[in-house]
Amino acid sequence: MTAPSTFGLSSEARNLHWLLTNLVEEVPGIQSVAVVSSDGLLLLSSDPGRNLEARQARPRTVKGPRGSSADLATIVSGIGSLTIGAAKLMDSGSVKHTMVAMDEGSLFVMSISDGSLLGVHGSADCDMSVVAYHMALFVGRAGHVLTPELRSELRKSLESESAGSTR
Repeated sequence: MTAPSTFGLSSEARNLHWLLTNLVEEVPGIQSVAVVSSDGLLLLSSDPGRNLEARQARPRTVKGPRGSSADLATIVSGIGSLTIGAAKLMDSGSVKHTMVAMDEGSLFVMSISDGSLLGVHGSADCDMSVVAYHMALFVGRAGHVLTPELRSELRKSLESESAGSTR
């Protein structure tokens, strides 16, 4: 994982980056993580350097959604929207988490707060219960600090990283 620069960020934003880094480093089998806002925008990523790599026309070297956390954010947002719609149609309350098990990996989506989502792409051999447990810890620690102001700060920091890396 390439650690993003946290220089100039608020202590809350730095803490979220630390929590995300800790999640990826502590849980075996996690390939990428994305925190997505309620409107589908990527706020925080386990590997922002791969976002630029995915935009360039390089051969695919990393398994996953084109190797990009931005693509993972798109998938997480879509699955989140689909499951929220399903829960409304079934009159079953709010969606807490969703898991998709595939032959070559797993996808986990968990609600954070105010419609924000945590998405994790795991390898085929990851322990799903361990991933889900650590995601719940992340959500418990991050949910109360993910305010509209912090979401705006995180979004601007990703945009400035993206602009700086395309120069």
